[in-house]
Amino acid sequence: MAVLWLVLLAGLPVFFLGVLVWAVLEHFHTAQVPRVLQHRAKVRFLHCTFLYAMAVGNILEKLRICSMPRFVRFLHDRLSIKKNHEVVVTDLRFGTIPVRLFRPKAASSSLRRGILFYHGGGSLFGSLDSYHNVCSFLARETDSVLLSVGYRKAPEHHYPVALTDCLNASIHFLKTLEAYGVDPSRVVACGESIGGGAVALITQTLVGRRDLPQIRAQVLIYPLVQAINLQLPSFQQNQNVPFLSLQLMTTCVCSYLAIDLSWKGAMLKGACIPRDFWKKYRKWLSSDNLPKRFRSKDQQPETLAPFNEAAYLETKHILDVEHAALIAEDKIIAQLPEAFLVSCEVDMVRDDSLLYKKRLEDQGVRVTWYHVEDGFHGCLVLFDKKFFSFPCSLNIVNAVVSYVKGI
Repeated sequence: MAVLWLVLLAGLPVFFLGVLVWAVLEHFHTAQVPRVLQHRAKVRFLHCTFLYAMAVGNILEKLRICSMPRFVRFLHDRLSIKKNHEVVVTDLRFGTIPVRLFRPKAASSSLRRGILFYHGGGSLFGSLDSYHNVCSFLARETDSVLLSVGYRKAPEHHYPVALTDCLNASIHFLKTLEAYGVDPSRVVACGESIGGGAVALITQTLVGRRDLPQIRAQVLIYPLVQAINLQLPSFQQNQNVPFLSLQLMTTCVCSYLAIDLSWKGAMLKGACIPRDFWKKYRKWLSSDNLPKRFRSKDQQPETLAPFNEAAYLETKHILDVEHAALIAEDKIIAQLPEAFLVSCEVDMVRDDSLLYKKRLEDQGVRVTWYHVEDGFHGCLVLFDKKFFSFPCSLNIVNAVVSYVKGI
């Protein structure tokens, strides 16, 4: 028995080396690293590391040791949390929801601005720890009280848990602003990726709530605001760009909405979209609404596959406005607070930002748009990673700081 264990232990380095070789080969076989990206070698290295972590996580999941997302989150959370001596950090719970409060240490003679922050990660990844440095930086640089929400995630928790956690934590914070020294007239909702989608959905949900302070502004950093039209130009152009591929995004959506992965093909082809639904919402979902420079002449036209009723019945909740902030009615959109929208050129969900920008502007909502030509999905969290930071990461976080300070 002891000999068997020795053999197994001796084989582990070979096994993990094999997984690493697979991750590198998978990257060079499938990943597209556009020339517009700066430090392309760093992008390749980080993406290989990400693929390696997911591959090991998938193996652990098959062995029933832990889920792949939980393993990746564990690794991500091992990255150093920087101690910021100018910010007081407090871990709290609003009921069962873990939150982290960031407050500037310096005394203030007046109430401070408040920021509600919802992190990214596709409902599978991300945590209070992995976004700690981003939140601490924002709180310090904007002299604001920031609340980061540690919502529950898939695969353990499906819709509507994550959104409900964010909404309930936000309502509790809004009801108790003065206890945290926050000016009720200067609260900003901020989120990245799926967290940006949460900002859009929550600000829409709170429209008309006279019992709560109104959100003053919304900051949406490359948000995901729909998963209906997966044939937009950015989906076609950037479907294999690190770190959000089309395959990974559909996996995240299916996991969060508890949709079997066998329906991914139908979702990608639009076979689950009823024709009357497309006729009604095409005016908001179609690439016709995009500026011409984001529409390539070589792209495939948006054509829905023949309607598949079985696919529709299994995936119809992606068509609900509770998941797709982009298709909210005009009367809701018109009442939303001003917005700061960040989009990245080589991001697969770039066109979500552009379509939502048009919807807001069409209804008279003030929009400040910040487009990053060398930006990619997920770059924000790398802003302070020294060698693994990118100019686009720093540019985005500084642009957010500049905007928030003007509120």
